[in-house]
Amino acid sequence: MGPFRGGHRATGTPQGAPGHPVIGVTWEEATAYCRWLGARLELPVRLPTEDEWERAARGDDGREFPWGEEYRTGLANLVDLGVGTTTPVGSFPEGASPFGVLDMAGNADEWTSTLYAPYPGAPAEVPETEDWAFDPHITRGGAFRHDRDLARCARRHGAYEEDLAAIGVGFRVAVSGASEA
Repeated sequence: MGPFRGGHRATGTPQGAPGHPVIGVTWEEATAYCRWLGARLELPVRLPTEDEWERAARGDDGREFPWGEEYRTGLANLVDLGVGTTTPVGSFPEGASPFGVLDMAGNADEWTSTLYAPYPGAPAEVPETEDWAFDPHITRGGAFRHDRDLARCARRHGAYEEDLAAIGVGFRVAVSGASEA
């Protein structure tokens, strides 16, 4: 299944809602948590790379959304549901990825360890950097306040606003396999 263990993010929000994903976390705080957790578990815990995140969401068949080719309301916590905040982790089991990973779309936008750069072969008009981003690391998945475009497995961007709680930025941990460590 790759580097994701169990398909869950760290839970508990800054507001203390049990079972909800952590949001409002800077990239530096997320990587510090990974180091702390890794030392505690004696495992190589880290943020996933962008490629790892996409494969966990998309599977091997190149699907558009974690659950398939077509967007379907009710399979992820996005703005079309009108919830306006996070929901407990795993609330949308029918939206699981081909590997069974939950919440790869919606609820919280997730940090990756990858810095923004255009994909190889991108059109000339794609900028080399996202100077307007608050942080240049790629986030994936879309949050509760985003529309379905950001829930697409291939959609990528930096964190554009400084208020990371308001825009729903959180993280998911990855663990390197024995052959990668």
